[in-house]
This record gives sequence, C-alpha cells and structure tokens, in this order.
Amino acid sequence: MDANPPAQSRTRVAILAELDREKRRLLQSVRGPGTNVALSFRPGPKEVRDSAEQQHVAAQQEAALQHAHGHSSGFFVTQDSAFGNLILPVIPRLEPDV
Repeated sequence: MDANPPAQSRTRVAILAELDREKRRLLQSVRGPGTNVALSFRPGPKEVRDSAEQQHVAAQQEAALQHAHGHSSGFFVTQDSAFGNLILPVIPRLEPDV
C-alpha cells in the first residue's frame, strides 16, 4: 500500500475538481456566450468518492486487460460481472462452413 494515503486522496480530489472545472468550461462553450444557464450540480463528498472508485476500477480493468492480451492468445473484454471479475474471456464467433 502507499505510505501516504491522505496525499493520494487529496491528489484524487484535486484531479476530480479540475475535471469538473473543465466539464463546466466545455458545457459553457457548447451553450454559447449568449446563454446564462447556471450549472446547479456540484459534486458532494459521496459523488467524488464514487467517481474516484469508478476511476480506480477502470484503471484496474485496463491493467488486467493489457496483462491478459500480453500473456494470452485469447480475447477478453472489460465487463462488470456478478462475481467481481474485471475482464471476461470472449469466444469469437466463427462463420459456419456452408
């Protein structure tokens, strides 16, 4: 584990805040300068934590997928499963011989 988890947590919160600012800037640019629609959603601690957990799971899925592709000749996809698997093997569809 990390020697300094509070610093990592602060870094994640800072990254999420920066992403939120960028999202707001992009939404404002899409709306155009003539519209003054205020964004009412501000992520609370629960939303920030959920978002950080989702990013962590996504990073784990990507790492598992890269490892599987590098060490196996099979096909895999990222998929949430009821059993906690980060990736699932896929059997390719073969065209029937006619």
